[in-house]
Amino acid sequence: MLITANRNIIHLDLDTFFVSVERLFNPKLIGKPVIIGGTSDRGVVASCSYEARRYGVHSAMPMKLARNLCRDAVIVRGDMELYTKHSRLVTDIIADKAPVYEKASVDEHYIDVTGMDKFIGTLTWSQELRNTIIRHSGLPISMGLSVNKTVSKIATGEAKPNGELYVPGERTMQFLSPLSISKIPMIGDKTYRLLRSMGIVTIETLSHIPVEMMERVLGKNGIIIWKKANGIDSTPVEPYTERQSISTETTFETDSIDIVMIRNLLTSMAEDLSFQLRKKEKLTACITIKIRYSNFDTHTIQKRIPYTSFDHKLIKTAHELFDKLYQRRMLIRLVGIRLSELVHGTQQLDLFEDTGEMVNLYNAMDRIRKRFGNHAVRRAVGMKKVTK
Repeated sequence: MLITANRNIIHLDLDTFFVSVERLFNPKLIGKPVIIGGTSDRGVVASCSYEARRYGVHSAMPMKLARNLCRDAVIVRGDMELYTKHSRLVTDIIADKAPVYEKASVDEHYIDVTGMDKFIGTLTWSQELRNTIIRHSGLPISMGLSVNKTVSKIATGEAKPNGELYVPGERTMQFLSPLSISKIPMIGDKTYRLLRSMGIVTIETLSHIPVEMMERVLGKNGIIIWKKANGIDSTPVEPYTERQSISTETTFETDSIDIVMIRNLLTSMAEDLSFQLRKKEKLTACITIKIRYSNFDTHTIQKRIPYTSFDHKLIKTAHELFDKLYQRRMLIRLVGIRLSELVHGTQQLDLFEDTGEMVNLYNAMDRIRKRFGNHAVRRAVGMKKVTK
């Protein structure tokens, strides 16, 4: 995709998405501090309303602490299937109208409307799209429109809640300069504290730091952050397609009818793909199982699922699909798994279904895998050797 100097990029972000969906079905929650997450003290906050944030509550916080900070909060155990449904609804609306769009996460989209000025005002078109989304979904959504993904995303943040902000190219630095460096995408808590220790508070100050110094302090990321602080971002809007996927398959050296072995293999394959998802900070919403029989007949079955990157959820679905698909009782030559409808995100989205211990366990296993290899930690049932 060509990168032009004068682009027009829209960023759309559904405000407190999980909370907003819950309020669609329970209007009594409107105006109240709402926390979505595990309902026990051992659970973790997955999302919270603006009213709860005023008390210091934030995502990934232990639920026990959140309850202590906001004793009047309404605690809701989330429904990822419901949130996934509404995420798809918004995506479908955008896909019906946008020339090029990217689904960045379950609640964020980028749209490249460069060149549309020739037919209709870009700002007018963007506002009409936002109003259409609000009208058809019932969900609040904020919008930023500017020359690139970084500035439009920051503009969206400044437009919240449920607002819109247009930053023309010539006003980019005027808009960015007074803002806190924490507004820049890529700057997490650790980088923020480091830059603050250097006396850097605003984006304007950061933009004047020599790029060579930023590289010495933060490596290649320092260069990227410096560019963002100067309103420079040539990152393209990556066209979203549900066909984007990762997959793996195994061909047996000898055709097999050993169902126990094959189910164990599916467990191992799902583990590997799930780890790939989490390593790339991706989520999947569709799983496909493939079987090729000894006569080379090939059959597939797929299921749309709530967004996840947890292997215990994918393993369960993989087994269910295999049991539905394998009906001919013939020797099997090949099995495979494909995960599609990928979006950016983390397992934080499943925090309302899992205890903090479960999340910590996944994080610990992933750290070991990253250091010692994908197969350093795995389920015992998936360790049976299979010839390929």
